[in-house]
Amino acid sequence: MIKVSVCVVTYNHEKFVAKMLDSILMQETTFDFEIVVGDDLSKDNTRAILTEYQQRFPDKIRLLLHPKNMGLNGKFNALATFAAARGEYIAQFDGDDYLLVPDKLQKQVEMMDANPHYSACFHNARVIFDDNAAPPYLVNSLKKREFTVDDLIGEDELCFIATSALMFRREDFAKNPDPEWTNKSTSGDIPRNIMLATRGPIGYIDEVMSVYRKQRGGASFADNHYGADFLFNRIEMYTNIDKELKYKYHDLLTKNIATYYYKMLFSKEYGDTYWPRVKYAVKYLSMADPSPERKKEVIRDFIIPPVFMKIYSFFAINLYNLKSRAS
Repeated sequence: MIKVSVCVVTYNHEKFVAKMLDSILMQETTFDFEIVVGDDLSKDNTRAILTEYQQRFPDKIRLLLHPKNMGLNGKFNALATFAAARGEYIAQFDGDDYLLVPDKLQKQVEMMDANPHYSACFHNARVIFDDNAAPPYLVNSLKKREFTVDDLIGEDELCFIATSALMFRREDFAKNPDPEWTNKSTSGDIPRNIMLATRGPIGYIDEVMSVYRKQRGGASFADNHYGADFLFNRIEMYTNIDKELKYKYHDLLTKNIATYYYKMLFSKEYGDTYWPRVKYAVKYLSMADPSPERKKEVIRDFIIPPVFMKIYSFFAINLYNLKSRAS
């Protein structure tokens, strides 16, 4: 009987996929596990590498070679691998991640088996940049043993679970799939983790057991955090989360959503257009309830027409000059 299905999504990962597969194949377990890889029609040599590994390990690796790109940052590809999984547990993985220790799967299964009330569990991970754009850092600095929905909702976006760190129950996910609205979200992890937490605590292992790679060809660089499409998508996602949770966290999520309206003021689409900026500035002020200082700043910079500011500056400067001459 297969205990764990390691579900991997790949897209143009030819530089990383061998290291990823090797790190999974090195896992030392007391149970059987499988590797289900969904490739989203890679344009590079990824599929050839996957096929070569599958031929070497036919009893361990199964491939889903999609005939067309499924889109949405690999979300639909991931769901396809989940649907094909046969294990009791699912461990997620991106094709450019890799594991650091040989007992990651063993430790997570032991935690899940010992805590049947857990909906999922995760561990810490190290973030690296393949172009050395920034130094490595840890995804989180957590010390709690378990987390609930309360821990996943905040005024700002909370995202401290790396994709390669999560393990959850396959049957539970099959009976309670992601809500339909999540299919429009560019983030699969955030709503999925929250939905998992609604069905039970998420356990945590305070060990760094995987690497989350940020590389310019990957999904982590696909989201432009100051692009209107991304910002509107986040607003819609958190609005749906608010509704899904029956508005229990409405005040927190309203302030969270407000931050995306604030970012819209600097977006490449609306940063230089007056009336849209006014609309989003008003939305931000009404939702965020910012400090008096921030409120004055937003009104001054984004609501008062620029021509009025020029007139104000003109009179202020001349008034200052007159006072200087009089003294």
